[in-house]
Amino acid sequence: MPIFLPFFGIDGLACFLSKPLRFSAIIYFKDVQSFNSSHFIVYSLLNTAFKMPININTSNDVCRCVILRIPVLYRTLNNRWRLRSHQTTQNQIRAWLDISLPIGEILMKLKTVIKGAALAVTASIAVSAWAAETIKVGVLHSLSGSMAISESTLKDTVLMMIEEQNKKGGVLGKQLEAVVVDPASNWPLFAEKTRELISQENVDVIFGCWTSVSRKSVLPVIEELNGLLFYPVQYEGEESSKNVFYTGAAPNQQAIPAVDYLMNDLGVERWVLAGTDYVYPRTTNKILEAYLKGKGVTDADIMINYTPFSHSDWQSIIADIKKFGSEGKKTAVVSTINGDANVPFYKELGNQGISAEDIPVVAFSVGEEELSGFDTAPLVGHLAAWNYFQSVESDENEAFIAQWKAFAGEERVTNDPMEATYIGFNLWVDAVEKAGTTDTDAVEQAIIGLSVPNLTGGTATMGKNHHLTKPVLIGEIQDDGQFEVVWETEAEVVGDAWSDFLPDSAALIADWTAPIKCGNYNTKTKTCSGQNY
Repeated sequence: MPIFLPFFGIDGLACFLSKPLRFSAIIYFKDVQSFNSSHFIVYSLLNTAFKMPININTSNDVCRCVILRIPVLYRTLNNRWRLRSHQTTQNQIRAWLDISLPIGEILMKLKTVIKGAALAVTASIAVSAWAAETIKVGVLHSLSGSMAISESTLKDTVLMMIEEQNKKGGVLGKQLEAVVVDPASNWPLFAEKTRELISQENVDVIFGCWTSVSRKSVLPVIEELNGLLFYPVQYEGEESSKNVFYTGAAPNQQAIPAVDYLMNDLGVERWVLAGTDYVYPRTTNKILEAYLKGKGVTDADIMINYTPFSHSDWQSIIADIKKFGSEGKKTAVVSTINGDANVPFYKELGNQGISAEDIPVVAFSVGEEELSGFDTAPLVGHLAAWNYFQSVESDENEAFIAQWKAFAGEERVTNDPMEATYIGFNLWVDAVEKAGTTDTDAVEQAIIGLSVPNLTGGTATMGKNHHLTKPVLIGEIQDDGQFEVVWETEAEVVGDAWSDFLPDSAALIADWTAPIKCGNYNTKTKTCSGQNY
């Protein structure tokens, strides 16, 4: 008997009724253009693998029908055609769906794949989208390991944006298809997964990475394969790749303003620069150390400490910080601690009775999502520097929060990297529509100068250096896990790819427009080094 997948109404029904009753999947194509060469390759492969005929029929010139046996439904339902080889595809399909099973067991497997949804409706949507072709969007965020606490939410954000865009008709008349991978907080694996997304999955864009070490791992691959990466997290700067758009904050959009606030508004004189031991904290602290010394701060008033990812034993380090802050000068901690190490760090602050009045902590990697897993009572009054907080009042933010809660659940919160993802996604959509193609080079040029609304009531514009304009906000932790904004810039700040406070970088700019087209251009020598990171 047939499994009927209706998505062209009466015409589809007429086509269905014209076919002999047998165990098959019936897939309808609205017009001949919907049946293209890629489908023919798939059908030919299945024909060879399962020794079955391929029948392409016309019913009263209204629709085209293709009769396929049931094994093809696994692939179409999952929307993941991976034609690596004839043998691989044959074995994968046969292993997953044993065609010798009774029909009841086969149908039960199919129902499991679509998670209880109505078979005909779900299958018709999946097959329809596949038949019309899709634009593939890679999602490269850790769903396991030490960074899953932060990155999993960004995966969900991309999926929400794709779902919303598809409701609007997709991009260039095509639906968007998410291809999600898990690099598992393993930095070399980020590079492998990037190669897989571009070379095997043929994605047109990637949204991903959190840590700078993961981004640095990806950079050689994305440049080699000429892909596009939208990177949504604050970082250390000192980089501008043609193939990357940096939608998080550069140091002049987070770290420097945070230090200025602590120094000018809170009167801080002693500084603890505490970070996870990798490139982002080390480079950011190098910039901050140079900046502080330029402001007259001595070596004796700067304490620097690094710990591994997932560090859990903070007792002695917090004791050292407490001692450092007890010498008569106002002391603050500038934290670039990342991932799940933040949980025991803040817990130990509370255990040792360090309040925000005693030694305030300003964090660059702790937001609403991380705080949702904390007992925030001991943290009230500590600070974070971001470009967005959920508590910001704007029409755009209100709509985004409502959309997020409807998608992910009422208990879920929003945060700054989510806004950066939101901005980057919307800029990419606009750039693709402007260019009329997903071609990397065309989109890279089309996106420069484009502006979209941010969530704080302003505008985000993509600069020639592939960095955004962003407001800077300092937020104070509240007992409900939200932030109260206590300071903000009057206008958006232009992102600076290369720091003015490092001697080797002060003369450098990034400009990806003609005639310069360089990520590391020396304004003194008028030369491009060609080394963009």
